[in-house]
Amino acid sequence: MSPQWTLPLEGIRVVDLTRNVAGPYTSMILAELGAEVVKIEQPGTGDDIRSWGPPFWGDDSAMFLSLNRNKRSIELDLRSDEGRQVLSELVTRSDVVVESFRPGSLARMGYSYAWAAQLNPGIVFCHITSYGSVGPMKDLPGYDLLMQALSGIMSVTGEAGRPAVRVGVSVVDMGTGMWGAMAVLAALQAKQRTGKGSEVQTSLFETAISWMSYHLTAYLASGEIPRKLGTGNFSLAPYGTFPAADGEVAIGAGNDSLFRRLCGVLQKPELASDERFVTNPLRVQNRTSLTAELEQVTSNWPSEKLVQALYEGGVPASLLRTVDQVATEPQVQALGILQRFERCDIPYFQSVGLPLTFDGVRPPLRLFPPRVGQHNDWLREQLESD
Repeated sequence: MSPQWTLPLEGIRVVDLTRNVAGPYTSMILAELGAEVVKIEQPGTGDDIRSWGPPFWGDDSAMFLSLNRNKRSIELDLRSDEGRQVLSELVTRSDVVVESFRPGSLARMGYSYAWAAQLNPGIVFCHITSYGSVGPMKDLPGYDLLMQALSGIMSVTGEAGRPAVRVGVSVVDMGTGMWGAMAVLAALQAKQRTGKGSEVQTSLFETAISWMSYHLTAYLASGEIPRKLGTGNFSLAPYGTFPAADGEVAIGAGNDSLFRRLCGVLQKPELASDERFVTNPLRVQNRTSLTAELEQVTSNWPSEKLVQALYEGGVPASLLRTVDQVATEPQVQALGILQRFERCDIPYFQSVGLPLTFDGVRPPLRLFPPRVGQHNDWLREQLESD
């Protein structure tokens, strides 16, 4: 990294009052972008996610380590007079507060947006909630699993006739974290123009509904309820996984030209001119017949040979990788998105960086995920010197 190169949020201070996944992911994105993030934790136990395991790596869960890079931790009893004083001083000297308590619970403790804005009119106050601030479910607790169920994500995930399955990563939690970070960045930009802070909010449920946008739009347009298609897509064909002689491959022929190329690679040019398959709408209508024709051919190919042939033929395709294979995937290594950090208690620690670069540089891992209260003394010195 060039000595002149700086992260875009350097000079911004964030008070992090979040727990579990969505909120910590919001604040970690801001930390990765250069903000100084001070994570407020319950004395002794800290963030609940520290105990979510196994697996553990060192003293903390792998999940905690993956979501709390580049932060400092202080222990603070928010119900004590000392805790109130310290938090008040922090908010006065900060640019952003991010919180993920149950709706209204922080306000009942005296820590509302109005309280923060009185201390610091320029503060950006971001709420991460489960269901939003209005409606019959606003006070209910929520997790990623519940949001995938209620939003309809589970109704379109998995194979027809099989029980509901959750998407195998916390797409709602982490998606909410991304929306939270975007809201904060937008509010900071507005503050540059107006000099005023603002109160922003996102929720797990709204994020889940946003992921369903094209399914909901398709239903509103047609009246047809989307169904499970395994690895397929209701509006494209062929698009999904297909059997190979030694496993499966993913193939996405997203337009008529790609479909003709696919037929050429598979040495089945007659499928490209078959009146059932000449356009994407026809292929979608005749998906079952098309899939059967293609599977009869792909099942005779070794997976690596098939994917290589599709690459060379200009057809989007991929092998199916397991997590251990992803960790050593040459493309992952080339991107440098798995970042090492040697200055910590865990030898050979690695963590996944942000999926973006600035002038070719990926934001680095500057601070190892903290121990509970690791930076109590640091904060005391900061507040005394500010």
